Amino acid sequence: MKGFMRRIALDGKIMGGKPVIRGTRIPVYAVVERFAEYGETGKVLEDYPQLTREDVHAALEYGADV
Repeated sequence: MKGFMRRIALDGKIMGGKPVIRGTRIPVYAVVERFAEYGETGKVLEDYPQLTREDVHAALEYGADV
């Protein structure tokens, strides 16, 4: 298992099986889109204060991997 997968959940019962940040209902694609829009992790964390910097990085790694 790749390291970033510890922070990503895939569960058919959560958000229709879309990848989310583990322990949340925040889809990975939403985090990646925000990062693309803002270009910095700090701004993403302002929108999603329940996430950590590591969560954002895991979402970006997951997006790059798939």
